[in-house]
Formats: sequence, C-alpha cells, structure tokens
Amino acid sequence: MPMHWFSPPVVVQADRPGVGYSITDVEQAAELLLAWKAIGAGPKWQDAVRACTAVLNGAGTVDEAREAFEEAARECGRLIG
Repeated sequence: MPMHWFSPPVVVQADRPGVGYSITDVEQAAELLLAWKAIGAGPKWQDAVRACTAVLNGAGTVDEAREAFEEAARECGRLIG
C-alpha cells in the first residue's frame, strides 16, 4: 500500500496522559480517526474522514488531509502544539 506522508507530522495526545505521538501519514490518520469516532465524531472529524478517504481513493491532496486531520485532532482535544 502506498504511503501518503504528512510534512510535518501531526502530534497528538495518546490515551495515556502526558504521552504524545506523531502521525506521519494519511493511513495512520485514517486509522486513528476511526478510533476517535467514539470520543468526538463532530464536523471536523467528518471532514477529516472525507479528506483521508479521498486521498486513499486517488483524489484530494495529502496537504488537505493533513490540515483536516489536524482540525479534527483539535476538535477532539487531542492536538498537541
């Protein structure tokens, strides 16, 4: 599977307090968005799912997906930085 790299990565809060990790590509972002569905499937989350899906289907851009993922992380209270 091709990787669609984020530049720069998006740093998000892990499930454990005080622990963060870098999301470096669309594939990781899409996987994490599914995990976040239970904690915050708001409008930014929905936008990020659409943006990541578009990239994975050969449409949209990685930059659009990264920006949408960052906004979803902010909406969910998981964005660091």
